[in-house]
Amino acid sequence: MNILLDIFKHVIILARMKFEEMKFNISELKGISAKNIEEHLKLYAGYVKNTNLIVEKIGEYMADSEKNAYVIGELQRRFGFEFNGIRNHEYYFKSLEDGARPLPVNSKLRKAIEKFTPSTAGQAPSFDLWLSGFKLLAMTRGIGWAVLGYDKQTQQFVHIWIDEQHLGQLNGVDWILGIDMWEHAYVYDYPTSEKKKYVEAFFENLNWEVIEENFIKAER
Repeated sequence: MNILLDIFKHVIILARMKFEEMKFNISELKGISAKNIEEHLKLYAGYVKNTNLIVEKIGEYMADSEKNAYVIGELQRRFGFEFNGIRNHEYYFKSLEDGARPLPVNSKLRKAIEKFTPSTAGQAPSFDLWLSGFKLLAMTRGIGWAVLGYDKQTQQFVHIWIDEQHLGQLNGVDWILGIDMWEHAYVYDYPTSEKKKYVEAFFENLNWEVIEENFIKAER
């Protein structure tokens, strides 16, 4: 049991953490209603609230850590879901701020994506070819996130499907672009059978300047 207590000493640091909601400047969107964004932001706020609640409860249970070791462990397990629920949504909402902005033809990100994209069925590598592949990833059955990540170690992009908020996150891979594919992201605008329309609407509203900045930061 002493070994277990040593393992849990790090949660004392966690118990001092405090997470705050971010505010996002999202104007009127095409194909994604203000109502859906409003409700979606409430869910984001819930992740912030529950992450702080877990931190608070861990601090309380640490008063008798030996007795509460199992409960602390389960709270720690849940922490990953709630915490990623915060960060995933922050990437998402930031990418919709300040109106749609195109990705310039000569941008560093576009050139890197074209280099990353393999030729397919006689089609030469192109940004549009990559985009069609990423949209296909977003149509994966189930709830989760479609993510374009960047692995610094190999200096390569990677497509990621994340179940829920946390299952499938790749260690050391930076998020460049992420689209929320939980039904709550589009349910006020589209039935689940028409989620493809939501995917198209998301990209129509995307601020590619934010996405390129994510890439520039990831490269550093």
